Amino acid sequence: MDFSEKDTYRTISKPSKEIIYKDRGSKFYGYAFPVKDEEAVKTYLETLKKQHHNARHWCYAWQLGADYSSYRANDDGEPSNSAGMPIYGQIQSFEVTNIVVVVVRYFGGTKLGVGGLIQAYKTAAQQALEASKVVTRTIDVSFFLTFEYAEMNTVMRLIKEENIKIVKQDMELKCVFKIAVRKKEANRVFELFNNTYKVEIKQLENS
Repeated sequence: MDFSEKDTYRTISKPSKEIIYKDRGSKFYGYAFPVKDEEAVKTYLETLKKQHHNARHWCYAWQLGADYSSYRANDDGEPSNSAGMPIYGQIQSFEVTNIVVVVVRYFGGTKLGVGGLIQAYKTAAQQALEASKVVTRTIDVSFFLTFEYAEMNTVMRLIKEENIKIVKQDMELKCVFKIAVRKKEANRVFELFNNTYKVEIKQLENS
């Protein structure tokens, strides 16, 4: 998939419900959580380790960034690529980001073999994602608009016509609006305000 021109991404709106997949005595508990950074990933993992303190493995994969640029898969002691990558494969299959999927395994006494493990982790991850509400979000670019109060009507008319989201407004000596615009509309909106008399527009860094 080419995300360079995309201005939307898919993620989940809230944690999934717990699912359980069983194979020859082993139990695999699957979870999906929406996350913004690695710190949130750690928090969810620590919570699950406390909740399932008698489990054998806590395997997971995550993907971060509206451009799907950052990911990691962890086998947590299972044979190499038998757990983390099958979980990550399902994240790719569902085309979601800003997400961590964790599968907790209780060993049931019978070894499943690498093929059995791959299938079990893949299935548990798939079921956790199926139990999640996937939503599409827009990638926004943020700008500051600065203008005198006298230009308020002009600015508000353009904002209404273009259906632009106002993130923050500060109206003291000068009016300063922080606005968010869909990535693919950003250049056009910038030109629109840039060509509006007495209105200054500036793009926020890192937006």
